[in-house]
Amino acid sequence: MLEQLKELAQVAEAEIKAVGTLDELNDLRVKYLGKKGPIQEVMKNMKSLTPEARKHAGQISNEVKRTLSDAITVQKEALELAEITKQLAEETIDVTLPGKKTMRGRLHPLNAIVADIEAFFIGLGYHIAEGAEVESDRYNFELLNLPQDHPARDMQDSFYIDVHHLLRTHTSPIQVRTLEKACGQGPVKILCPGKVYRRDDDDATHSHQFMQIEGLVVDTHITMADLKGTLEALVKHLFGPEREIRMRPSFFPFTEPSVEVDVSCFACGGDGCSVCKQTGWIEILGAGMVHPNVLKMSGFDPEMYQGFAFGMGVERITMLKYGVEDIRHFYTNDLRFLEQFK
Repeated sequence: MLEQLKELAQVAEAEIKAVGTLDELNDLRVKYLGKKGPIQEVMKNMKSLTPEARKHAGQISNEVKRTLSDAITVQKEALELAEITKQLAEETIDVTLPGKKTMRGRLHPLNAIVADIEAFFIGLGYHIAEGAEVESDRYNFELLNLPQDHPARDMQDSFYIDVHHLLRTHTSPIQVRTLEKACGQGPVKILCPGKVYRRDDDDATHSHQFMQIEGLVVDTHITMADLKGTLEALVKHLFGPEREIRMRPSFFPFTEPSVEVDVSCFACGGDGCSVCKQTGWIEILGAGMVHPNVLKMSGFDPEMYQGFAFGMGVERITMLKYGVEDIRHFYTNDLRFLEQFK
């Protein structure tokens, strides 16, 4: 029996050293050290031995098991090391090679201009106000001094959803709602960016959907000088410190007096060129003092409070700033165009 165990150990050790994979090694472990292995089969014959011989045979059996177990552990470590070495050789990384270029996203030029203008006005103490794109006729027109029969409604051909609701034609309803929430107590100082909709034929300079930014300030002792100073600072921020503005009389139902605001041409410096149509000036936005009727309908006393408002098209500002000739480029998602704005 003892000779049989020793022979079994020699055969098993030879097989363990010759094995080439971890799976094969595990099979040998089960084969020789498992409950149904040959060592256990040999030990079943111990019943016929004397107590002294049985004790000696048990010691030899445990020694064989320990030897085989140690051999399996050593071979397992060797196989694992060989596998890691092979993997490292196959997956070698040359750290001297240039890395892969990571494509980084960037703001759409329109959103970048909006963010820039928002940051500018936040620095002046304004709050950003937003509202729904579907508005009631009351807030989109009536509370802005545009009653049902007002001829100025024809200036804004609208997308009506039903008799009383439409897609907003400007962000001015946000201003009215903000004034109502103030319950006649100033000051109010807000900037209102957002999409607006008008029934227009799309071409190089017009779109049925575009972005607008409007500003509103209501407080005591507000004058046109405050409006001009604010817009002049904005224009210099957007187009450069050498730019100047001029204000021309105009008409808007919700402001009185109303003005169109021009900026000195950045292509010719005001000398006159094809960009400014030889005038030296380019129109950029409309503005004016808030109409007393608008203040009164929003709960403010026009004898105590005054205010100014202004509104600009984001696409127009962006086109002028970057020399874009066709508004449709902003909406076609052409990467050749968008990648220029880094």
